Amino acid sequence: MKKVILLFVFITLYSCKSKTTYANSEPIKTVDRYEMVSKTEIAAEKYNRATDLGTRLLEACNTSKFKAFSSIEATDKVRQNATQEKISMVCRKINSRNGKYLGLNLLDITKDNTTEDLVFRFDIKYQKTYFQRELKVTVNSANKVSSITTKEVARKPL
Repeated sequence: MKKVILLFVFITLYSCKSKTTYANSEPIKTVDRYEMVSKTEIAAEKYNRATDLGTRLLEACNTSKFKAFSSIEATDKVRQNATQEKISMVCRKINSRNGKYLGLNLLDITKDNTTEDLVFRFDIKYQKTYFQRELKVTVNSANKVSSITTKEVARKPL
């Protein structure tokens, strides 16, 4: 029994042995993946593409008419997801909570340094101001919209 306990203590102490470190090794340099960009630093066509498609999508909630995105404007994935049925389902929910769409205000632009994508974040203005919504439009390096998302933003307490 004493040998088993002694063996157990020996194994425990051996497993706690410190690992060797290499003093000459250099740390891996990390590159910031995302950076904030001002509106003047980007091409006007990318900004226009993001605002036009975002506005067209949100205007569909007011008019119930949606003009489908072309292959020049958006990627295949976005065109497959932006169907009349899906948009009308989302619009019903948004219209009941927020009212009529009034306009967009640009909040910020974020650039992904690895893929060269630009993420435009807009504040959506509605008739009812009880709930705040945000629109994110991602424009890839080929000047096509690769994603459009909208979400409700929680209000900050006073």
